[in-house]
Amino acid sequence: MWGWVRGIGSRVTGGARAEGRAVPEERPHNLFEAAAAYVSACAEDDQDRIDEAAGWVSPEALSFGVNELACRAVIALARERDESPRTVARALLGLPAA
Repeated sequence: MWGWVRGIGSRVTGGARAEGRAVPEERPHNLFEAAAAYVSACAEDDQDRIDEAAGWVSPEALSFGVNELACRAVIALARERDESPRTVARALLGLPAA
């Protein structure tokens, strides 16, 4: 009889209790994680990691994330150097000061 009762409980919960402990679900990567992984892999010239990170999100989302990362990095460097973001961006790209 108790086996029958346990069987009902498993059917109601979908057996999630036993399965949930054995195999944790992997959460999806967000666009900022993908951008950080992609840019750091590019900086280290690691093609395998570049390809992996590029597959985490759509190309549009990755582009947005990389753009946001670039903006934040330039702002952080500008504050650190006490320079304008424009000056820092041009210096990072090797362009003459405007």
